[in-house]
Amino acid sequence: MTKHSGIPTDTLSHEERLDRLGQVAVHVGLGLRPGQELVMTASIDALPLVRRITEHAYKAGASLVTTLFSDEEATLARFRHAPDDSFDSASAWLYEGMAHAFKAGAARLAISGENPSLLANEDPEKVSRANRARSKAYMPALSLIAGFDINWTIVSHASPSWAKAMFPDDPEDIAVAKLWHAIFAASRVDTPDPVAAWDAHNAELHASTARLNGKRYSALRFRGPGTDLTVGLADEHEWAGGASIAKNGIVCNANIPTEEVFTTPHKDRVDGYVASTKPLSYQGTLIQDIAVRFEGGRIVEATARTGADVLGKVLETDEGARRLGEVALVPHSSPISKSGLLFYNTLYDENAASHIALGQSYSKCFINGATLTPDELAARGANSSLIHIDWMIGSGEVDVDGITASGEAEPVMRKGEWA
Repeated sequence: MTKHSGIPTDTLSHEERLDRLGQVAVHVGLGLRPGQELVMTASIDALPLVRRITEHAYKAGASLVTTLFSDEEATLARFRHAPDDSFDSASAWLYEGMAHAFKAGAARLAISGENPSLLANEDPEKVSRANRARSKAYMPALSLIAGFDINWTIVSHASPSWAKAMFPDDPEDIAVAKLWHAIFAASRVDTPDPVAAWDAHNAELHASTARLNGKRYSALRFRGPGTDLTVGLADEHEWAGGASIAKNGIVCNANIPTEEVFTTPHKDRVDGYVASTKPLSYQGTLIQDIAVRFEGGRIVEATARTGADVLGKVLETDEGARRLGEVALVPHSSPISKSGLLFYNTLYDENAASHIALGQSYSKCFINGATLTPDELAARGANSSLIHIDWMIGSGEVDVDGITASGEAEPVMRKGEWA
């Protein structure tokens, strides 16, 4: 029987696992430094985890922890009772304050766990307008996050609404327990030493990025059911994955969990068609069976079985919303994929399958990206947008080739696994 801190790992209580997740969030996800502020966002359902993270943040030397809470019922009240013109507004003062905190050195932590279908029955026009207004207001803060100016991370909690979406046939308490089990396993909390487990996992991801960076492919080609897509890679792109160094010098894992290696597509060099392999949960709307066609980097046709109206509005956000900001490779045998669970949550489902992202690109995915200006990034093919939305295109039926500078194809993945 393996022990950690004197506690048998197979007899850890829920509270002990929750405490471990708090430690992982602070020490692995954020790499929080003494004297650093922390700005956290969470649903009120996540209060027990918020308290654990707050405790570990202060133990790590945080100068101040500020948490901004949301509530699903309050969100629904807005869509059902607020004046129509209010959906074109967002709390710009709040996001400007967050940006000010980040510029002053604060770290950022988001706790996800929202109901994937919260707004399914609300007016899609209002949903779209609200999302657009929020995206515009959030940009001062988002640009610092997407540019990795700061150390940041995302972890999850098992909200009852999310759990019931995943396990609709179970009583709520059983559904929540199952979801917590899945979160703890994916976050490596159940291992004898979670921090050591993350160190080993990060080493594996770094080995994959080094291999791809050595290849210097000019493009990737995805082929599978409903998919024949060539994704040209940005000039002087760089692959990343696992722990990385933010511009403030702090090593962080932006996503807990993470199984991906990713880089930047060239915004003008994506052609072909592609079908999603998992649903996309976006701002309370479940978008299923996405199918799009690209020409010259731009989506020129798009359909979806559910959530098509919201998808259409997303693509109208700005010019960059129809172009790619990220392409990521994930083996079909990743732990999250092997769990057999559909999470209806991008943080998890994107780590079960290779994926692409509409919208904003990451400056870190360029050689010397931290030193490049926005104009220099754009000249290398980086996309700019108010949004960054990942959706899954990989499966056990999808092959990926790397296209060399001379136009030769080399196998990168076969049937969803590294070749």
